[in-house]
Amino acid sequence: MKCYFVRHGKTQWNLEGRFQGANGDSPLLKESIHDLEKLGDYLQDISFDAVFSSDLKRAKDTCQIIMSRNQHPQTITFEPALREWHLGKLEGNKIATISAIYPHQMQAFRHNLAKFNNSIFEAESVYQTTKRVSSFVKFLKDKPYQNVLLVGHGANFTASIRTLLGYEPAVLRAKGGLDNGSLTILETEDFEHFSCLKWNDTSYK
Repeated sequence: MKCYFVRHGKTQWNLEGRFQGANGDSPLLKESIHDLEKLGDYLQDISFDAVFSSDLKRAKDTCQIIMSRNQHPQTITFEPALREWHLGKLEGNKIATISAIYPHQMQAFRHNLAKFNNSIFEAESVYQTTKRVSSFVKFLKDKPYQNVLLVGHGANFTASIRTLLGYEPAVLRAKGGLDNGSLTILETEDFEHFSCLKWNDTSYK
């Protein structure tokens, strides 16, 4: 099975440099809608057996735009398990402000999640946020699917996808975070071992 992971398009809070998390949300920018239409065209010939999206509006809108361009449109299932990392007190705050107050924690969040102390911010742990997504993906094992589209969020998908690939927390963000509107493709035969066919691809733009 191939899993097509898409991070939602760029939002107003992304532009402003704010944490969005699972409880914050802001609308897609007009220019990102145009980019997502291009992504939809890029994927238009792929017949997805199932389409899942986070139930947060920025992801739902992203998924609906992609499906609107597909030659084999599927019903979208909105799935809370695919929500962004619950970031607690961080949500809505400027990243630059928090980085100035908690430089070591923000360095850890960006570059070494093994050192990120989620309890300071009343946020999900690395294990909690990656477990709910990896468990959802592995739940698909018994389904007769060949191609599945999953639309979600940057911090969560970056950590969760690399967890599926077998990386330890310290290096989950070693390649940096996923860009808005990016496509990452994993392939698996047994749902225990995953290979990465495409990482953080925005070449369609």
